[in-house]
Amino acid sequence: MKPGEFPKLPLIVKPFIFSLFLSLSFLTFLSLQTPSHTLKKDPTDPSQDLKIRPGYSYDAYIQRQLNKTLNPKLRQIWTTRDWNRKVHVFSGFFDSLKQKKLLFNWSKALYIGAQVGQEVAALKRVGVNDSMGIDLVPYPPLVMKGDFHHQPFDNETFDFEFSNVFYHALYPKKFVGEIERTLKPNGIFVLHVSLSHRADKYSANDLYSVKPLIELFKQSKVVEVRSVDGFGLDTELFSSSFVSGKWSRDMITLERTKY
Repeated sequence: MKPGEFPKLPLIVKPFIFSLFLSLSFLTFLSLQTPSHTLKKDPTDPSQDLKIRPGYSYDAYIQRQLNKTLNPKLRQIWTTRDWNRKVHVFSGFFDSLKQKKLLFNWSKALYIGAQVGQEVAALKRVGVNDSMGIDLVPYPPLVMKGDFHHQPFDNETFDFEFSNVFYHALYPKKFVGEIERTLKPNGIFVLHVSLSHRADKYSANDLYSVKPLIELFKQSKVVEVRSVDGFGLDTELFSSSFVSGKWSRDMITLERTKY
């Protein structure tokens, strides 16, 4: 071999070197074309504070929710160990709303995402007898079948609506829009959400601040946002519908409630 010459590679090695060169070139090309997934969320962009989890068709979403609601172990817990505790806690919460003249015995009330109806039982316990719940799986006589994206009720049906399952909404605009459609003028809606930690594996969205949630309300005034401590949820949003362009209530201050 002459000075300055490289040793000849064995014939069998040459295809391997060529293949390695092509692979590295292709990976380099991909790295330049693929956007980075490590970018931090822009705190000035409210649209990033409500994220729909990817990979759902509506049918797949419904089946996933049914898998939870029909889970025999969960239903056993909901109707036994959790029943008395939740009815007791929510009875106190609804009674406090009655004391503040936000909920009345004559109110027609709806609980959205009721599972087996503990909150409906709590409403009835404090005297709000015209109360019902909706869920994908009925649980008579407290819960009727219904999808909160398409409530099975006429316009302006309820005086009071409550929910703590916003994180299950695949279409948040429809979730809020159906509440505003079925709530009577001067009606009251209370929503409990989680901001401090991510929801469970059955969740359809992740909420990082209340701002995008507030922006969903087009026919109501959000009159209160406060901290709560309730079964994994940490924030309460309180809204009221309005009539003829005038808000039905002024800002209302409520004390912190612990479950």
